[in-house]
Amino acid sequence: MHHSTHELLSPVPGITRQLHSFHFGPKGGAKVYIQASLHADELPGMLVAWHLKRRLSELEQQGRLLGEIILVPVANPVGLAQVMLDAPLGRFELQSGENFNRNFVDLSDSIGDQIEGHLTQDPAHNRALIREYLRRGLDAQTAQTPLQSQRLALQRLACDADMVLDLHCDFEAVEHLYTTPEAWPQVEPLARYLGAQASLLATDSGGQSFDECFSLVWWQLQQRFAKRFPIPLGSLAVTVELRGQADVTHELANQDSQAILDYLTHTKVIQGTPAPLPALPHPATPLAAVEPVIAPLGGLLVYHARPGQYLQAGQLIAEVIDPLSDRVSAIRNSQPGLLYARNVRRMATAGMVIAHVAGEQVCRSGYLLAN
Repeated sequence: MHHSTHELLSPVPGITRQLHSFHFGPKGGAKVYIQASLHADELPGMLVAWHLKRRLSELEQQGRLLGEIILVPVANPVGLAQVMLDAPLGRFELQSGENFNRNFVDLSDSIGDQIEGHLTQDPAHNRALIREYLRRGLDAQTAQTPLQSQRLALQRLACDADMVLDLHCDFEAVEHLYTTPEAWPQVEPLARYLGAQASLLATDSGGQSFDECFSLVWWQLQQRFAKRFPIPLGSLAVTVELRGQADVTHELANQDSQAILDYLTHTKVIQGTPAPLPALPHPATPLAAVEPVIAPLGGLLVYHARPGQYLQAGQLIAEVIDPLSDRVSAIRNSQPGLLYARNVRRMATAGMVIAHVAGEQVCRSGYLLAN
């Protein structure tokens, strides 16, 4: 194992921040990048990464790693320090108000312009060429703020990886994941090993999130050059949602870390016999078919449906109770689907998203992410 530190831009004199990456296995083969807690108040992935660090060290000593695996257990030291009145505020940077998992650098147009005269009919050559220009493009970027510095450091570590796993969680949720339709055939075994209850697919969900800053650049280059040059899918990128914020236990973390190791064995990054593939709990569905269930008015929120429950259209999900007027308002979903996540708050405000239901019929377009 090799431990690297990456200095981040200091906000003021007297404060230093670093990212820490742990590198396992030989370079030159497949490269896998795994990070945790980019939203710093989402901690299940950090414990999974801690378990992975120990297991990967053992596998490396046994000579079973066939490719390089980079692990970043604490992907957001900036957000991790944001605690106000005993409440962690790790989703948005306080200085800018920006979501830590949005607005990563998009280099697709500039890379396309630079490589056009160097592409050939050899997909392997084109893959290596694009990765080289990705590295060059990111190295040429200059961070103006600590947030940009952190984003660039993460993106540089992962830009040439064959596989990117970004470990998150929701408020109260069952295990689920996000990836692209193009990557799904290769990602499906991971969903099986994890027992993902929902697998949500979108090529471009908006916002330039961490996973899509890798998958999208390859897709865009494929669209630009598809009729002239073969551009392979150079990066499988997946956001894995490890249940809810309170699901920080050794039992679950050991289960999830083993699922990831099983997947890496299945994809031949780890030497060994792959574990049998479990059944897929539910088929993948479009992210655009997810229904955000909204409270139309404020009041005490009382749930009647739980994460992991399959709902029929019009089923009662929750009640909003006004304790002053005694009005009780029922909240129901409009299409059938799996309720995979719900809000942890129990006082609703008007317009608040209280739950997400993974349906099958597309009902949204444009920006598909939560705030």
